[in-house]
Amino acid sequence: MNLNEIPLFAMLKGRFGHLGERQRLISQNVANSDTPGYTPNDLKAYSFQAQVKAAQGATAMSAAAGQAVTQPGHMSPASQHRSGFKPIKAKDSETTLDGNSVVLEEEMLKMAEARMNYDAAISFYQKSLGMLRAASRAPGRG
Repeated sequence: MNLNEIPLFAMLKGRFGHLGERQRLISQNVANSDTPGYTPNDLKAYSFQAQVKAAQGATAMSAAAGQAVTQPGHMSPASQHRSGFKPIKAKDSETTLDGNSVVLEEEMLKMAEARMNYDAAISFYQKSLGMLRAASRAPGRG
C-alpha cells in the first residue's frame, strides 16, 4: 500500500512541500538582504480548503479527459495538473535607500514560524504512522 493513497498522508506531503518551499524563499530573502532593489518573496498561507479543492479539481479534470494510467510507470493524470507553489511579493515594512526591503528580523520570525509548523507536521505524521502500525498488528501482540 502506498501512503500517498491515504488522503491524510497526501495532505501532509503537500504541507511538507509548502513548508520546504517557504523555507527556501526565506533563505533566499536573507541571502539577498544586501542586494539593491531586492523585494522579498513569501508564499500564501497553506490552506486545507484550497488543497481539498485542488485535489477535487484534478480528479474531475482527469475524469473528464478520460485519462487513465495504463502502465505502472506512468504518472497519474492528477499529478500532471499540479502547478506547484507560486511565490508572492511579501509586504515590505521598511525599504532602505537602495530599494532593498528585506528586514532580517522579520525573515527570522518567518523562519522560526515555518520551523514550528514543520515540527508539528512531522509529529502528526509520526503519530499517524504509529496508529497505522498499531492497527495492523495482530490482536494480543504488543
